[in-house]
Amino acid sequence: MPQNDFGAQQREHPDPTEKDRPIPWYVLLGVGVALAWAISYILTVRDDDPALGDRRTISTLQAKAGGTAGAGGAVDGAQVYAAQCVACHQASGAGLPGVFPPLAGSEWVTGAENVAASILLHGVTGKLTVKGSAYNGQMPPFKDKLSDAEIAAVLSHIRSNFGNSAAKVAPDTVKAARDATAARKDPFNGDEDLAKLAKPAN
Repeated sequence: MPQNDFGAQQREHPDPTEKDRPIPWYVLLGVGVALAWAISYILTVRDDDPALGDRRTISTLQAKAGGTAGAGGAVDGAQVYAAQCVACHQASGAGLPGVFPPLAGSEWVTGAENVAASILLHGVTGKLTVKGSAYNGQMPPFKDKLSDAEIAAVLSHIRSNFGNSAAKVAPDTVKAARDATAARKDPFNGDEDLAKLAKPAN
């Protein structure tokens, strides 16, 4: 080996190597204390308030007995609306322009109770005019899906929200509408049928 090459090797630093350097004891102690605090926090801190996100308990998340029934066994109209109506009419009740009519300010919603109940019972198809705009779609019937109490609750919710201020609807009103239209097999034919239904009986 030439002398110059040997000298160059002697001047180079050795290659770096890993050494066995254990984690300092105070770091391990800090991690242990933090872990112990986290476990004790999870085991001791409980709050059933659903607004607190992940701090809810299993009992809070479990479905309440009675389905859509709220406090005191009353049906929760907002819950029925969220389950059955919100997909089309939206959470705001504004519907979708040109597709699904709005419930906010709708003359069919705030008008005669028996008409509103009959619409939910049997559904609507064909041309329907709401707030001066024509819609031509189809609303499904709920007569076989919802009870009189559930329909009354969701109607009461709709008639008192989204800027509406109509009176609540009683289950007896829905039952009367169900009985009066029991022979109907098909949905109402939009404006044409509903206009006849809205006329007071002579």
